[in-house]
Amino acid sequence: MDLLERATLLTADGAARGEVVVLSGELQLERPRSAVVSARVAATAQGVYDLALDGAPVGEDLLAPGWTAYEWRLQVQEHDVTDAVRAGAGGRVRLSARLGNGWWRGGLGFAAANADYGDETGLLAVLEVTYDDGAVQRLATAADGSWTAATCEVVENSLYGGERVDARLRDRPGRGLSVREGAFEREDGRGGRRLVPQVAAPVRRQEVLRAQRVWTSPSGATLVDVGQNLVGWVRLAVPGAPDLAGAEVVLRHAEVLEGGELGTRPLRGAAATDVFVLSGADVDVFEPSFTFHGFRYVEVTGFPGDHDALAEALEAVVVGSQLRRTGTFACSEPLVDQLVSNSVWGQKGNFLSVPTDCPQRDERLGWTGDIAVYAPTAAFQFDVADFLHSWLLDVPCEMSHRPDGAVPVTVPDVLKHARFDGPPPFPEVGAQAIWSDAAAWVPLALWTAYGDLDRLAAHYPGVLAHIASVEPLLSPSGLWDSGMQLADWLDPDAPPDAPWQAKAHPGVVATASFHRSVAFAAEAARLLGHDDDAERLTVLAARLRTAFRAAYVHRAAADAPDGATGLRVESDCATVYALAVCFGMLEDDEEQAAADRLAQLVESAGHRVSTGFAGTPYVTWALSEHGHVETAYRLLLETGCPSWLYTVSMGATTVWERWDSMLPDGSINPGEMTSFNHYALGAVCDWVYQVVGGLRPAEPGYRRVRVQPVPGPGITWASTALDSPVGRIEVDWRSEGGELSVRVSLPEGVPADVVLPDGTARAVVGGEHELRCSV
Repeated sequence: MDLLERATLLTADGAARGEVVVLSGELQLERPRSAVVSARVAATAQGVYDLALDGAPVGEDLLAPGWTAYEWRLQVQEHDVTDAVRAGAGGRVRLSARLGNGWWRGGLGFAAANADYGDETGLLAVLEVTYDDGAVQRLATAADGSWTAATCEVVENSLYGGERVDARLRDRPGRGLSVREGAFEREDGRGGRRLVPQVAAPVRRQEVLRAQRVWTSPSGATLVDVGQNLVGWVRLAVPGAPDLAGAEVVLRHAEVLEGGELGTRPLRGAAATDVFVLSGADVDVFEPSFTFHGFRYVEVTGFPGDHDALAEALEAVVVGSQLRRTGTFACSEPLVDQLVSNSVWGQKGNFLSVPTDCPQRDERLGWTGDIAVYAPTAAFQFDVADFLHSWLLDVPCEMSHRPDGAVPVTVPDVLKHARFDGPPPFPEVGAQAIWSDAAAWVPLALWTAYGDLDRLAAHYPGVLAHIASVEPLLSPSGLWDSGMQLADWLDPDAPPDAPWQAKAHPGVVATASFHRSVAFAAEAARLLGHDDDAERLTVLAARLRTAFRAAYVHRAAADAPDGATGLRVESDCATVYALAVCFGMLEDDEEQAAADRLAQLVESAGHRVSTGFAGTPYVTWALSEHGHVETAYRLLLETGCPSWLYTVSMGATTVWERWDSMLPDGSINPGEMTSFNHYALGAVCDWVYQVVGGLRPAEPGYRRVRVQPVPGPGITWASTALDSPVGRIEVDWRSEGGELSVRVSLPEGVPADVVLPDGTARAVVGGEHELRCSV
């Protein structure tokens, strides 16, 4: 960051909005290259960029600097280029950067929001070279005539629209552009610096998949299936000839097929189309890198070869933030294994710089509700400590610049820059249960998974700010029961065009969710030594719980057909019981009664899912922790629509946004909002890993482990492993012949409590352990 204090943000005039610009500068070395002992580059951009040194790529980062709340946090990337400088030839070093629109000038948002952070892109960069005698030279971006700008072969670039690459322009100089200093704020408006170190891992290529099938559709289109719904782009080697110069190969991307054709309707305003213009050479290799698509299927037009040649020439490049896989799970039921795979692939695709809702349509935003419920699952599957920490740093930035101080429904909140033609097509919303609760629930998930007290301290101000933004909204009775709530979003019984019209009373959802946030805030305050905060927050949590029970917990008539207790939670649906039980809203005897009523509702629904965003992560927990293991398993293993395994039975390879994003007849849900890569409903995998798999943290960061597999009907064995902060933990169990065998592997010195279904409990420390019991 200090290096960039010497740099000027450069922009180029004369390029069209879609053209990628190349900015270049040269440094005349004052010593031989062999005298260089270190060389580094620091750079960032308003836009996205990649770097080259003497024509060779610098690093493997893509779409740098990534997406943050740009108004207040712009990440700086640093690269060690010592070897590249020393290995080069001649006395001049050339640093160049390709600069595209990215999120900065992306026309982002749904309903033609066309949200940009700025009208022009720009680059900040410095190359620093240090010699063996201590001398230092620097090349910094400057508007003094030392830097040049030109167009290149990328003539259109858009995250939503795609990329147009003209290979004829690769071997000729680009159109010269004028260079000037661009508008740039170095301060964040709060007395801090806008330039910040890179916290989250960069976006990079993750793997490459080959075409699994190429065929002709009923309409005559050429379609390619890469076998997996993914996020990234296509790399294509196109055979050519001189007479093909100027010919175009067009690639359209989609997640599903409908009627045997590419199913593009869910993309809405996103063209998701790449166009490759041939040079006339024997082979042109195309790979876009200033866009990304969510897709499994590609429609290819203009490829000069047959289906076999296309299958050989095409590769799907998977792109995402560089996250380390930490958790794995397998069991005897292949459909559950596929559900877990779908959750993993959904996270891989949507954890691209920020945790997004979806990666394919004209949205791809950091919706807070999705990550609020999914964070525990995410933290098991991958090491997301830095990734979500970076995102959480943006949350209070956005809050502090809102009049109501609330957590916005998307972070970064680019929608505040929307430019609609006419009135906005949706009302502005204030604090939202679950969505705003992300400010507390995501830190809770990170604290549980990693046990990092310093990070908890860093997130604590955002937790408090969320509490402060909601407290004034409570009614005199202590309930959060006013204002529009998204609440149990996408309840399967809600109308397709009104997904907020759920069965669950919004006040029940909001009050219970806020109680969970306040209770965690009180715990965090105690851990951090903020005793006054802890006392105040404990009182607030008690007030919320008392108000909830007074307003929403009832006793039905004596003749109600619900068992002996007759306990009811307002609106009497699965979500309200799941939240009341899991969020500590009830007395002990009431909890069991509520879980019993929940089991009745699940069974009466034929074990098909009846919950949306709010209830889905918790319904199986509420059941299995209160004696309804069989009901929880049957809910998990149901294949009828709506259910988790319905999507799997329909061929899904990622988690869907709606329970019925694709209808049983193979047609796409008629709702205006349908995605086939939306991880939120995959939050059940947290329960799968901890209850079916049996691997739970007994203390934050797995300093102590609880091994408690809970077998149920339909699954006879499970194997779960986690590379935790304390080391690798493995739990394997098998049920056979009326006996359950459990094998546990722990890092040296790590204690665990092993609890078996027959009530046997045993404390163990480190190493390998095997236990058995009758089932």
